[in-house]
Amino acid sequence: MSTRPRTAPVNVIVTETMQVLEPDWCTGEHHGLHFMADVGHQGPDVTLAFHGRQLSEACLTQSPYAELSTRDIEVSVSLTGQSYDPVSVYELAAALDRYADQLRALADQCAILRGEQR
Repeated sequence: MSTRPRTAPVNVIVTETMQVLEPDWCTGEHHGLHFMADVGHQGPDVTLAFHGRQLSEACLTQSPYAELSTRDIEVSVSLTGQSYDPVSVYELAAALDRYADQLRALADQCAILRGEQR
């Protein structure tokens, strides 16, 4: 990992391409015309899939020139449609763990009611 800042060309509505600092975790996809406040960085997706269907994805995200929201690095979670700070991501993960336990309990109950061995 280089210690020298990485930059990426980003087309903005001004008549020139701007060079913006780009973190190492960014996938480098900056498309279309933007106001500087619209420039964002996104890391690779972490996907939750079940039976071949994508249920959710999450990734690091940052809007370093944002004017109306945070400029901090957050984790974007499609399942909720929101981005979270690290503490909130841990809280979400704990809630999903509890939910997984409840799903297992329902599966056990269902198996018993159907007379199936577990």
